[in-house]
Amino acid sequence: MRTDLLGLTADSLAALTNRGLVKRAGKEAAPELSTDADGTVHGSFPDGLTATLPPGGLDVARCTCGATGVCRHVVGVILAYQRQPAEAAPEPLPWSPGQVTDDELTAKIGARLMAAARRTERTGFTARVRRATSTDPVPQVELATATVRFLVPGDLGFVHTDTVAGSRDDVIALAVWAFRVADELHPGVPEVRVDVGGEAEAGTGSGLERALGLAGTVLREGAAHLGQGLEATIADVQRHLDGAGLRWPLLAVGDLAEQLASYRDRSAHYRPELLASHLAELHARHRAVTRPDSTLRSSVLGTAEAAETPLRRARLESLGCRIRGLGDQRIAEVYLAHSDSAMVLVLRRRWDGDEDGEALAGRRIATSTLAALATGNLVTESAVRSASRTVRLATGRISKTTVSPSRGDWGELSPSLVVTDFAVLSRELDALTLRPIRPRVEAELVRVVAVARVETITYAPGDQRLDAVIVDQAGNTATVRATHTGAALGRLYSLAAVLAGEEGELRFVSGVVGRTAGGVVIEPVGLAVGGRVVVPDLQPAVGSGRLLVAEDDRHGPLTAALIDTRGLLAEVAHHGLSHLLPTYDVRLAAAARRLSVLGLHRIAQAVTAFAARRSHDSDEAVEEAWIDAYLRLEVALDLN
Repeated sequence: MRTDLLGLTADSLAALTNRGLVKRAGKEAAPELSTDADGTVHGSFPDGLTATLPPGGLDVARCTCGATGVCRHVVGVILAYQRQPAEAAPEPLPWSPGQVTDDELTAKIGARLMAAARRTERTGFTARVRRATSTDPVPQVELATATVRFLVPGDLGFVHTDTVAGSRDDVIALAVWAFRVADELHPGVPEVRVDVGGEAEAGTGSGLERALGLAGTVLREGAAHLGQGLEATIADVQRHLDGAGLRWPLLAVGDLAEQLASYRDRSAHYRPELLASHLAELHARHRAVTRPDSTLRSSVLGTAEAAETPLRRARLESLGCRIRGLGDQRIAEVYLAHSDSAMVLVLRRRWDGDEDGEALAGRRIATSTLAALATGNLVTESAVRSASRTVRLATGRISKTTVSPSRGDWGELSPSLVVTDFAVLSRELDALTLRPIRPRVEAELVRVVAVARVETITYAPGDQRLDAVIVDQAGNTATVRATHTGAALGRLYSLAAVLAGEEGELRFVSGVVGRTAGGVVIEPVGLAVGGRVVVPDLQPAVGSGRLLVAEDDRHGPLTAALIDTRGLLAEVAHHGLSHLLPTYDVRLAAAARRLSVLGLHRIAQAVTAFAARRSHDSDEAVEEAWIDAYLRLEVALDLN
């Protein structure tokens, strides 16, 4: 009995081939089957064609039709084999991919790719393990560059990855090893994040020394006093980080350079607290991997991340789009849910000019328009995914991309992307690693949120912000929050109309989730209304409804003190330690007293220590004290 063929579901077959091929195979005339003693299944079709399926997976299947790869005849033999009467199969025993041996892995992927996987293991990597459940019987592992699914228990011939076949088969070994760690440390837990390999060596550095030197220069001189000469230093640091495979620090330095360029260009995108945050992040990542109880290097530095990974045939469902203005440019970010990997990817495009979202909706991207991509389903064989989960459509293969309208049936997405209980989401956000050392993953917190009803809609004129309180089925509340921008003039008008029920029944809101003052907040990028998807950022600025003006919602004393003190410390990144005014120390002392009165004693002590070292210690000690204080403030605000 071929239990591997019997265990393949329609979804598994579609993952290994494509859904259209499975449908066509189901319409073919049934073949006449025969089975050899070794388990090889033969199927003879009425037109004389023959398909053969030896044990070992679809890759070893053959057909006389001459098709490249798996054809409809091979799939037809599987479907016919599943339909024939068979003796009762034994009850399957509990199985974990961690039970696969290294010898079996080597036989599957070869010695060369096993050696590549061992190198990654020595460096260390982080994976999210999802065990089989009654609703999703396929165990899977989400790695940084691929998602691996074990479609048939115990058979590596039916392992599916979302990378191009043969390009990254080493991920199969990484997934098996991740399951081994999960089975040992977290037995029975349905979903868990694990660190694999990468034992830190005593005395090793972080590899960020050049980047920290750059950060020190910026901190001493400040954005206001840095000249053009720093560009060569930034480029050198970026080349060094790229060559060392330190993906997350590389992205941080890129954002740091963008902030400095924005200041030089007098762009509204420049914000001192963002510049300060990037400086502090580099130090936080360095500290996290060099302290005695250091965190796994791969998760903090991104050392296990391939720069780019080509995907095999991918089905991507758009969750909406965000339009941002950056100086005289407009940036469109389309959020695409990848069904095979249970993650959200970002397709990004930039255009020169000051057009708003309504005008940009008709701009061409590949063979489609921005509006069609932002509200559609994308099927492509030309997608390439980056380490940070951006996605691009490779040139030269664009003709293999098709887009169809979406009905917004987002409830069918992976359960890890769909929020039906705001209390569960709140606990998920609480459990996140601290932001300064988290993997720099795009759209990490983009989710689809199911809406039972909209409770209130208010508008804060001073902040040009719309807030709507939504309720889930259990009665928990969350806030949908959007702020006006000249890059998307129709954002608030369209959002208000949908939330008020003027466009039909609101079923889902997609957006970036987070926490503010203890509550869950969603920054929307798309809405599923009736049988369609609405993207507020691409809508015209028209609307007649009047909004209830919100009462003054100034921050509470604790949050206000944290924000004000963070702004005070961010002045260091702007002006530079060497150029602060004499009154700065007086303001620091006042901020520390204010924090102490509110009970934030450790943060107050860090601010006081920074002020004290400014008078007596070396530049390096002063910089370290500033880092201590700024990181404490950022973490406190994230947790507030």
